[in-house]
This record gives sequence, structure tokens and C-alpha cells, in this order.
Amino acid sequence: MLDLRVLVIAEDPLARAGLAALLAGSPGINVVGRAAAVDDLLAARQAYRPDVVLWDLGHEPARDLPHVAALAELNVPVALLLSNAEAAAQVWRLAPQGLLRRDAPPSQLAAALIALGAGLAVVDTTFLSSLISPAPAAEPPGWSIPAEPPVEELTARELEVLHLMAEGLPNKTIAIRLGISEHTVKFHVNAVMGKLAAESRTEAVVRATRLGLILL
Repeated sequence: MLDLRVLVIAEDPLARAGLAALLAGSPGINVVGRAAAVDDLLAARQAYRPDVVLWDLGHEPARDLPHVAALAELNVPVALLLSNAEAAAQVWRLAPQGLLRRDAPPSQLAAALIALGAGLAVVDTTFLSSLISPAPAAEPPGWSIPAEPPVEELTARELEVLHLMAEGLPNKTIAIRLGISEHTVKFHVNAVMGKLAAESRTEAVVRATRLGLILL
């Protein structure tokens, strides 16, 4: 099996060099190029032909957001490195496939990149709570606010699908695991998200965890 081709993007040249050095000894990983956020990223993709992109947003993610918005043009799975959870929700709306900590160890980075190369989404647990809608503001005294809205009971099959969603598995893999069609999996995923009042698979997993339906 050929090594996964990784393109490292970071505005800071030291960060680019550091990430390349961290991944240099990782089995299955081949850093094929480095680029700055201000470079022509489409040209970089064509030049380096990466399987995945690792993008370090540095300590000021807002600076790179206009460039991150163009990542859809890359047509390559992208993992973003964040130093804290404050910008997680904002950058997740730009549709990366991974959100990882800047201080993640090399083994974790390599494993996440390989998962992205296999078509999975990867989100560090540090950022999960930031990816769902914020809790409502406190009401005046005398009002009673439940910690979580009531949830319609999930069926046994929906719970099975939910657990596999929590593993980050795509519909096709879930279908193979459960021995059902991909169309049926899609139906169950939509039912789970509807019952949990979630707008995304990640939000469904986070809310299910808070409700004690699954353990991460």
C-alpha cells in the first residue's frame, strides 16, 4: 500500500517545517509538499497531488478563514488544526473533514490523516461541544428549563446506527456492518437526527452523548 500523500498548509513557515518534521517518521504518511495560506492552493494541489491536506490555522484562525473558505475547490479531504475551541463552530461551517488540536501528538495526527484518507470525518473531542447550537440563555426566576429537550425514543436499529455514527463511519460502511442497504441506513440516520433535533451527524452524536444514549 502506498503512503498517504499529505500537503501541509500554514502561514508560519516554522509551523510548516515543524509539522513536516513531526510526520516524517509516521508509518503510512508521506509529506509531499508545503504551502502558505496565501499561495495558489489549487496550483499546489495540482503540483503535489495530495490525498489529504493538513492546515494549521495558527493562533489567529480568523486571519486564515477567507483562505479556508476556498478549500472546497481543492476537492481533497482537509484537516484543520486549532489551538482552542472558540473558532471550531465557525470553521466547521466551511466544511473541512477534520478538526484537530494543534498540540496533538504525531501518532494522533497520523491516525487522523489516514482516517480522512479512508473517507472518514475526524473531530477531536475537545471541539465537539462547540459544534452544536449554544444552550438558551437563563430565564427569569420562576421558569423551569430542562437541561435537554425531550427526545422521542430511538428504536433498537436506530441505536445501532447511532453507535456506528459515533465511530465516524459513513453510510456505506454502516450498511455493510449491519447487513442492510445504504438507502435504509440513510433513512435511519435521518430518523436519528430528527428525533435528536440535530442538524448534523456530529450534533446528533454530541446530544446523544449528553443524554446518555452512547458513551464516547
